[in-house]
Amino acid sequence: MEWVAIISLIVVGIALIVVEIIFVPGTTVVGILGFGMVIGGIVMAFNNFGIRTGYAVAGATAIATGLALFWSLRTKPWRKLSLQSAIDSRVNEGALADLKVGDEGVAVSALRPAGKAEIGGKMYEVTTLGNFAPAGTHVKVIRISSNQVVVEPIT
Repeated sequence: MEWVAIISLIVVGIALIVVEIIFVPGTTVVGILGFGMVIGGIVMAFNNFGIRTGYAVAGATAIATGLALFWSLRTKPWRKLSLQSAIDSRVNEGALADLKVGDEGVAVSALRPAGKAEIGGKMYEVTTLGNFAPAGTHVKVIRISSNQVVVEPIT
């Protein structure tokens, strides 16, 4: 009968730890309760069956807990919470093809140092070299690199 109580405490404790990690993370009440039950089962094994059996139960519990956590993280509920697809697209790919150094436009928003500007009838995300430019300022493209358009105010 004592073995049933020990095994029950440990199994329910491990189950509560898994529930804490997967279903209700952050509450800690369920995890602490599960941890307490596992420790209680191990202590009962030491008290009722001696040191050798207690260490065997503690080792078996550690292995069972590791396997339970490994298995539970590979099941469907966990996969539903994780991102399975990869993003393989690029931002503004080809959008800057019409833009050339020297093109002029108007800042639609304040450039502090980044903002929006209308150049050649199209809206672009632009940056200055650190200068502040209020909305309505006429700007000129001085550099285009990858997806970044650098402008300077025209004075």
